[in-house]
Amino acid sequence: MSRGVRVAIAGTGFIGAVHARSARLAGASLVGVAASSPESARRAAAALGAERAFESADELVAADDVDVVHICTPNHLHVPLAEAALAAGKHVILEKPIAMDADSAQALADAAAQSGKIAAVPFVYRFYPTVREARERVRNQSTGPVRLIHGTYLQDWLLKATDDNWRVEEDLGGASRAFADIGSHWCDLAEFVSGHRIVRLCARTLIANRERTKTEAHAAFSSANGAGEARSVGTEDAAVVQFETDQGAVGSTVISQISAGRKNRLWLEIDGGEEALQFCQEEPEELWVGRRESVTLVKRDPEHMSAAAQRYAVLPPGHPQGYADCFDAFTAEVYDAVETGTVADGLPVFADGLRAARLTDAVLRSAREDRWVDVSIESAGVAG
Repeated sequence: MSRGVRVAIAGTGFIGAVHARSARLAGASLVGVAASSPESARRAAAALGAERAFESADELVAADDVDVVHICTPNHLHVPLAEAALAAGKHVILEKPIAMDADSAQALADAAAQSGKIAAVPFVYRFYPTVREARERVRNQSTGPVRLIHGTYLQDWLLKATDDNWRVEEDLGGASRAFADIGSHWCDLAEFVSGHRIVRLCARTLIANRERTKTEAHAAFSSANGAGEARSVGTEDAAVVQFETDQGAVGSTVISQISAGRKNRLWLEIDGGEEALQFCQEEPEELWVGRRESVTLVKRDPEHMSAAAQRYAVLPPGHPQGYADCFDAFTAEVYDAVETGTVADGLPVFADGLRAARLTDAVLRSAREDRWVDVSIESAGVAG
């Protein structure tokens, strides 16, 4: 497949490489990349199949031969690069969190809306066929009224004090780490499937490792060698959140980057008046459906799924689809929107990134002030 969309990627770490792969598979031209230095950009361009290396991200976002800018940099660069790209008339795919705080996220969402450009956020777990099947069961009332929403998102890649990454540092990643990074994914998925919005919450956060060994350019999801200087940590390793929704449901989630043996366990259950639905990202080929009289495992089989799920079930049953397939589907839908001007149902946009920023701010405020706090649902995006 080929198309006329020309893209460039700022940031070439783990997630930048994922973006590059999906861009190529979607038929876009990968015009170039920018990295932390011109030398790194040249190496990345060769590795990722880009046409050229940009000297800087600022040069990339202003390039005349780029239609879509993918921003995969550390968080502190998200707002200035996205604003510059939008001002230059580019469409934008921006990694979450889209901003370091809710006020900056609001300004960025406003800029995107005023630009008329496609501005998307990779909440890619929405693109599992079994997630879409769960969402349809809630929407068509098979599940009955949603009463309880609960689950976890657990990782272990920052388990030890010798594990390090730029996300640990507040000036690069923001005041929240675990919740902003992965709790945002869990909340987005919970609201997307249930159609509910979290309106009130109470949170506790935990910093398990008060000091970490600072290492040079330590990549995400890889083990540090332990060499380096110890420095204090102010961002949370874990968060526990209770919440209430706008439609009367209650729920809870545990978010952790220090749960040994858990690599990427996003687990969500929706309990309704007629049935319960359970999705696990590490076992995405099945949707668990519980009723009082029976338990059913709905397989990812397009012949027996809803039309909304069939759209994303691109392989025959028994041929596993995973995270990369979700990213491919997300990226292709963004490019479709760029070419046609039509945004597909459920495509996550900057309004959804703003929603995540508001929830993150509320979690931090609740933990800091030791109380329940309200969460605005204004401009909640297209999740429902």
